[in-house]
Amino acid sequence: MSEVYAARRTRLRERCNAGGSAAALVSRPANVRYLAGAAPHGAVLLLGRTEDLLVCSGPPDDRPAEGRPDESLQVRTLPGPGGDPAVTATGLAADQGAESLATEDHHLTVVRHRAMRSVAPTLRLTDLGQAVEQLRVVKDEEEISCLRIGAEIADQALGELLESILVGRTERHLALELERRLVDHGADGPAFPTSVGTGPNSGRRGHRPTDRRVEEGDFLSVCLGATYRGYRCEIGRTFVIGTSPADWQIELYDLVFAAQRAGREALAPGAACRDVDRAARQALDSAGYAENLPALTGHGVGLEIDEDPQLAPAAMGKLDACVPVTVEPGVHLPGRGGVRIDDTLVVRPEADGGPELLTITTKELLAL
Repeated sequence: MSEVYAARRTRLRERCNAGGSAAALVSRPANVRYLAGAAPHGAVLLLGRTEDLLVCSGPPDDRPAEGRPDESLQVRTLPGPGGDPAVTATGLAADQGAESLATEDHHLTVVRHRAMRSVAPTLRLTDLGQAVEQLRVVKDEEEISCLRIGAEIADQALGELLESILVGRTERHLALELERRLVDHGADGPAFPTSVGTGPNSGRRGHRPTDRRVEEGDFLSVCLGATYRGYRCEIGRTFVIGTSPADWQIELYDLVFAAQRAGREALAPGAACRDVDRAARQALDSAGYAENLPALTGHGVGLEIDEDPQLAPAAMGKLDACVPVTVEPGVHLPGRGGVRIDDTLVVRPEADGGPELLTITTKELLAL
């Protein structure tokens, strides 16, 4: 992997040089991990004129889930508590003879930025912008493999839950059990707080579990994800509890399923992000549910659970091959409940079989 991290840093350095900066300071944790292999708490990565340094406030964590620093990197640990790795790295950049330093202004606080200026007043600080996030959009096969394993873990945890008795249990208890099962099957942990919604809470995006108990005839919506070696996937499914679904439940589920399938089928290299969103929304819009739809119908995943690209009506840009995204349309009807279906897929060309579905738990409307 050392060559992979070195190649990523080279690509970033080329962008910095093109923008007039000979050095860069990366502070956003996911970006540090992408370029360095690990992101110890508070660590920053300095791409210097003479050498690259991972500057840490303490020794890097040796747990596999936290990653391990690229062996070709120099690791500089601050001598005592209270120091700021970003400020130290700024001084080191000046010591290496850099005249300018590109920084992630969208991540740094004003106070931190001022401290960096004070330690090297002659160093010109410029904005690196979203350069690393842009590099992270297209994944290599090793990254996709981590997402694939995470999806298998999430599928397994969800499948086991569906085989258990659900009536009478609270949303909160079910969410905690799912997160425990993720870890039991090898995940670093949940990719985000697990959402379990029952009855009138079902179908809400990002619903936080409550003490409401599962009842006969409820819709049960579950959204969970696993983190594996830092990479995060997502799956969401909706079921009916105990009895045969009511007519309105079948109708709503079929609409959301058709919308989700249309979004999945629209995924292709070169497809406009807004067109994928439009494909997923069309069936729901025409059925009169436009006001009940979320702001977006999907997003990228990777070292963070919500990355670019965004699948939304005003989204700019087009999809590339090897970009993992979610497709997750849903409808929530206040006071009644709703349906959400969510998959993680990888954009692939038609010659390679089209979109690769990572989350494979059935999307059939099951009565549990």
